[in-house]
Amino acid sequence: MFIACLAFSTFSYSKEIVISPGDDSQERLQEAMILMSEGDTLVIKSGYYSFEDGLSLDVDNVIITGEGMDKTILDFKDQKSGAQGLLVTSDKVTLKDFAILDAKGDALKVIGTKGINMINLRTEWTGGPKSSNGAYGFYPVESEDVLIDGCVAIGASDAGIYVGQSKNIIVRNSIAQYNVAGIEIENSYYADVYNNLASHNTGGILIFDLPDLPQQGGHHIRVFDNKSINNDTDNFAPEGNIVGEVPRGTGIIIMANSDVEVFNNLMSGNGTVNLSIVSYSDETDDPNYYPHPKRIQVHNNTYGPSGFDPDIETGELAKALFEISSGKMPDIFWDGVVPLSQMLFGQPDNEKLIISEDSQVNFLTISPIKYMLGFSNPIKIEKEDFQGIINPLESITIDGIK
Repeated sequence: MFIACLAFSTFSYSKEIVISPGDDSQERLQEAMILMSEGDTLVIKSGYYSFEDGLSLDVDNVIITGEGMDKTILDFKDQKSGAQGLLVTSDKVTLKDFAILDAKGDALKVIGTKGINMINLRTEWTGGPKSSNGAYGFYPVESEDVLIDGCVAIGASDAGIYVGQSKNIIVRNSIAQYNVAGIEIENSYYADVYNNLASHNTGGILIFDLPDLPQQGGHHIRVFDNKSINNDTDNFAPEGNIVGEVPRGTGIIIMANSDVEVFNNLMSGNGTVNLSIVSYSDETDDPNYYPHPKRIQVHNNTYGPSGFDPDIETGELAKALFEISSGKMPDIFWDGVVPLSQMLFGQPDNEKLIISEDSQVNFLTISPIKYMLGFSNPIKIEKEDFQGIINPLESITIDGIK
C-alpha cells in the first residue's frame, strides 16, 4: 500500500512601512498602526509631526522607530482628544528613536503588555515645570518584561519615568530632569534601576508601595550606579497627588517596600535629604496593605552635600526632619516606624534594615522611643566608625556603635 504524505507550510511576511511628514500625517500614522501585522516595522522619518488626537497601537510583535529623539518629533501641543500621546496595549513591542512633546495627558502609556522595549525615546513638556503638564512621561503599568533604556523624561507633573504594578523591569542609561519625581517604581516586583541620571527634579528616585491597588507588596528592587543629584525643583504636582508630599531636594525615597538594595549610587546636592526610608503614613482601610519597609540594604554609596536648603513647607517629612535634628540634616533618614508586634516581640534578623557606609555618613531616626524602652533593635549598622543615629534626646548605642 502506498501512502502519500503532504507537508503544508505557512509563511509569514514582514514588511517595512514608512511615514513622512505632511499635512495628513496624523491620519496616515494612525492608519499604519492599525493595519500593521506581526513582524512589521513602522519607520517615522525625521521631521515635525503635529497632532490633534492621541495615537494608539494594539498589534503584537512590531517595531515603531523614528530617526532620533531629536529628529523625529511627535508634537501634541494642539491635542484635543485622547488621554495620552501614544497608548500601547499589545505585546512584544519595541519603540525607539523619537520624541513625544507636550501631550495633553501622559506622553507614552503602556498598559497590560508583556514585552515592551522603550529605547532612545524622549518625552517632554516644553513650557517648563507646570501643574498643567501631563502626569507621566513614560508610564508602563500592569505589564511584564519592561525595558526603558537610553530615554529622556522632562517636565512631568508626577513622574518622568514611572513603572507601576509590573514585574521584570529594567530602567537604565536614562535621564530624568525637571519632573516632580524623576524615576518611580511603584507596587512592582523585580526591578533593576541603574546607570541613570536624576537631576533637577523635586525627588530623584522613588521606590513606593501604595494601598488600594490590585498589585501590592513591592519587592526585590535594586537601585545602583545612579546619580541622583541637584534635585532642586519646587514641587509642582497637582493638588491631591501622593507625590505632592515629596519635599524639594530629595535624592532617593524608599517607602513600604521590601527586599530593596541601594548601592554604588551618587547622591549629592539634594537640599533636604539624600536618602529616606519611610513607612506609608496616611490612614488606609485596605486590609491587605503592609505600610512598612523591611529587608532594606544600603551600602557603598557616595554622599555629597545635602540638607542645606530643606523644604519644610511641603509634606511632613522635611518638617519633622528639621525639627528633630535642630537643623542638622542627615545623609540617611529612617522614620523608625515599625509594627507594634515587632516593637514588643522583636524583629527577625532577616527583616532588618542594614546600613553599611563609611565614617563620614550620618544617619537619623525620629522615633527613638523603642530603643529607650529596650525593645529589639530593627536596624543593623555594620561599620564601627559609622556615625549612627543623631538623636537630640540621648545617645543611643546600636550594635556597639555609639
